[in-house]
Amino acid sequence: MPKINTDTLWDLAAMELRTRESRSADDDAEEDSAALCERTVLFMGSKAGGKTTVLLRCLDRDEASKPTLALEYTFGRRAKGHNTPKDIAHLWELGGGTSLSDLVQIPITPLNVSSVSVVLVLDLSKPSALWGTMEKLLQAALNQVEKVYALPQRPGESRTSKQQNQSRVLRVLTKDHPDRELISPFPVPLLLIGSKFDIFQDFESEKRKVICKTLRFLAHYYGASLIFTSSKSETMMSKARSFVSHLAFGTEKGKSMSTDPSKPLIIPAGMDSLSQIGSPPTIDVDIGTLHARNPLDLWKKVFERVFPPERTTEHKELKDPAKDPQYSEPLIDSMRAQKDQELEQYKREQAKSWKGLALET
Repeated sequence: MPKINTDTLWDLAAMELRTRESRSADDDAEEDSAALCERTVLFMGSKAGGKTTVLLRCLDRDEASKPTLALEYTFGRRAKGHNTPKDIAHLWELGGGTSLSDLVQIPITPLNVSSVSVVLVLDLSKPSALWGTMEKLLQAALNQVEKVYALPQRPGESRTSKQQNQSRVLRVLTKDHPDRELISPFPVPLLLIGSKFDIFQDFESEKRKVICKTLRFLAHYYGASLIFTSSKSETMMSKARSFVSHLAFGTEKGKSMSTDPSKPLIIPAGMDSLSQIGSPPTIDVDIGTLHARNPLDLWKKVFERVFPPERTTEHKELKDPAKDPQYSEPLIDSMRAQKDQELEQYKREQAKSWKGLALET
């Protein structure tokens, strides 16, 4: 029997090890992405802005949408082909507009940060609340993602690094894109949906242009896709569904594009540019007097000159969802009121007893 050359076996093993180590982090990230069968999508946005409607349409569920209670969870499954395991999409919906933004810490965790996406639904019929809603919710999601990446990685935990995730997001722009160094991509895939286009299309032409240009800038700045939709149009809902399905199951999102402000916008991530968007629309506004710190701040100041932001007192008062009228339950609320009265009476009695003890001593 011929003798086995163990040196050759060791050489082969060493060569295989060097080959594996030589693969770049980007290649590893691509392989991990291809192997993923579970993804997480977080829906958030304007209060009563149509988040639930979009989510249900994406799952082919013919149900009447109801107000979302704080943070709700559902899931969807889809098979890639015959006799193959079904991919799973974990779908979270944050209710209450911006009042419950702290709850983003529940769906964005160290276990799923490498496969999480964000869908931000903005109500086009209420432009005065648009920038504030976008700003607060995206900041809450960004803070949570940064917090997760700052945590030490546990033994056995599989998680791409922050740099790997950022490089993956940057791929939405070609290497020769002129804006590659001018934007600040969101650390996870992001989709902006402008809802209630059926109401928005009746706005004055100039106001529509301001909103369209501003949302185009925001989407491009964050490396996000942008699409307008309406629950009144099955065609528009179908196109929005393809973008959400791309995030949830990795399906094709379509290549159609529309930048005409008189029509529903459809702009896949990386397909726009600052030169095509143009400068901020100056309707009775002198840009030189705004003293903006950066381009994002400039667009904000111009937008809020045209659409002054809503007062935030209502949001502060409704911080406790138990006091929000949309979650009222007459029977439970009456029992709660009774218990509150009993608690107050108990507190008064205890206060009197403590005063009595103090006098005796």
